[in-house]
Amino acid sequence: MRGNNTYRDLIVWQKSMDLVEDVYRLTRLLPDEERYALSLQMRRSVVSIPSNIAEGQSRKGDKEFLNFLSYAIGSKSELETQLLICCKLDYFSEKEIEKSMSLCDEISKMIYAITDKLEKIRE
Repeated sequence: MRGNNTYRDLIVWQKSMDLVEDVYRLTRLLPDEERYALSLQMRRSVVSIPSNIAEGQSRKGDKEFLNFLSYAIGSKSELETQLLICCKLDYFSEKEIEKSMSLCDEISKMIYAITDKLEKIRE
């Protein structure tokens, strides 16, 4: 599954980098009072997604990669929750977070597909 490719060759990593860009754009729109609270938490969550994918893919074993993919899914779920909180607080409309939520769904499906493939290889 890995061959000579690096994490940068993984479409899921590339999509998660697109998500980072989108979330950073969104957090710049948050009110100043959220600059060091919700904004910072959202940025940490979104940066964690490609970071965990990269770290896991760079490790030696599939078991470690699976662990890091699990962390990436957790961070993705945190981010989705934070985006929905922003909607509840009327910081963003559902339309404004649509792209980010769609990327989250796409990234989830890709991570689960990789996870399934790795688990079948391990059996």
